[in-house]
Amino acid sequence: MSRIGKLPVAIPAGVTITFENGLLTVKGAKGTLTQQVVGDIDVKIEGAEAHVVKTADTAGTDAKHGLYRALLHNMVVGVTNGYSKKLKVNGVGWKVAKQGGKVVLNVGFSHPVEFPEPAGIKLECPSVNEIIVSGIDKTLVGQTAANIRKIRIPEPYHGYGIAYSDEVIERKEGKTGGKGKK
Repeated sequence: MSRIGKLPVAIPAGVTITFENGLLTVKGAKGTLTQQVVGDIDVKIEGAEAHVVKTADTAGTDAKHGLYRALLHNMVVGVTNGYSKKLKVNGVGWKVAKQGGKVVLNVGFSHPVEFPEPAGIKLECPSVNEIIVSGIDKTLVGQTAANIRKIRIPEPYHGYGIAYSDEVIERKEGKTGGKGKK
């Protein structure tokens, strides 16, 4: 039995969870999230807690049990607090700016790169070298941040690139400048 799946999910005030015909819906102050549930999994709501239970012991049900409990927990946190990821832009003369529904990145290419704001995601640029990606869907926030980072992945020699704010970039030593072999 899944250790994660056995844990109950606390339902805060103002959040409603419904489970009908394999569709899990979580509504809260920040919005609504839905998740299709496949397999022998059921969601029981008892007071201020939700329990994800297995209806049969078939192959792969233990993994799905823990998976759907984690997804339900992420949905509850998303509609109450939301998620955000912070990106840092590091490079000489590199800058970012929000223009309408997109972020314009000048990151060392011969042209500016425009990144449109996906549905359900809010992009902010509090300074010329910071991007904040926020939303209620944890997977969508993480994927959007990864797509922005992919525009210019940090390189190890100077540290130039777009990196997560808590990411540690291991620096490499450059050439020593010594004379060749004689």
